[in-house]
Amino acid sequence: MSELHKFMFEGLPVRGMLVRLTGAWTDILQRREQAGGYPAAVQELLGEMTAAATLMQANIKFNGALVMQIMGDGPVKLAVAEVQPDLSLRATATVLGEVAADAPLSHMVNVNNTGRCAITLDPKDRQPGQQPYQGVVPLFGDRHEKLEKLSEVIEHYMLQSEQLDTRLVLAANDKVAAGLLIQRLPLQGEANLAGAGAVARDEDQIGLNEDYNRIAILAASLKREELLELDAETILRRLFWEEDLRRFEPLVGDEGPRFACTCSRERVSGMLRSLGRDEIESIIAEQGQVEVGCDFCGAQYRFDPVDAAQVFLQPHTQPPATPNLQ
Repeated sequence: MSELHKFMFEGLPVRGMLVRLTGAWTDILQRREQAGGYPAAVQELLGEMTAAATLMQANIKFNGALVMQIMGDGPVKLAVAEVQPDLSLRATATVLGEVAADAPLSHMVNVNNTGRCAITLDPKDRQPGQQPYQGVVPLFGDRHEKLEKLSEVIEHYMLQSEQLDTRLVLAANDKVAAGLLIQRLPLQGEANLAGAGAVARDEDQIGLNEDYNRIAILAASLKREELLELDAETILRRLFWEEDLRRFEPLVGDEGPRFACTCSRERVSGMLRSLGRDEIESIIAEQGQVEVGCDFCGAQYRFDPVDAAQVFLQPHTQPPATPNLQ
């Protein structure tokens, strides 16, 4: 069962979270199997993204969707992980071309060093005219060196967005996607990622807090195999046995991370409407129907000529749609 653990270090300005996605992650992979699955390297990248996005959503407690996207000029054109405020999640990747089993991040999405990582916060109850918040960072470091670890990309993003030190350890295989996050707490106020400004004193503390630095070094010693194979209790005990750790009740089951897709026939209808009547009618003339598959969950939405005509009727005159979801 997937689980999320939150903890704090008593008397120190440091907090942490540990996520282990099991059922939620295998649900994503099983739904992709019908389309041939993902190459091993893409599977690992997408799993790490899903774990990282879950940690970030739980960290900021944002009332809306957190969407992490990685895009670039390699065979992986786009990878997406989306986590809702109730920790329901989904993820997908678009792969065009061969990906070696041991392909590093740069070979997948950053061949010419133009790859980007975008984090979008889309409020649930968006006000008229309100736009989602989005932050974007490149997939290279301060000296334009290509970054080969997703954790380094996210740490760079968090430092820019929140002006707070963050250490992230990520790992994924075909059964587990997991992550450990350690972050220095702000001296006061909320962080930028949550929508407010960080204070200057927080910036002055970057890289200088000895307690955080000590704990971050301990976290970085966690090996990939340990993160994937050991339970949360064992990991935290091995890493921080000398620290005074305050643990909170883990989030599991209906309260914890779990797979869920937000696609719907109504949303697909809106997408078809945006394409325009002429485009849809030409597809029907050629294929007899319009078929749209959800990349996240694999659901198939089919619109015959009658269904397609209903899409372009005014909502108040629209009769019930025929049940073509399979």
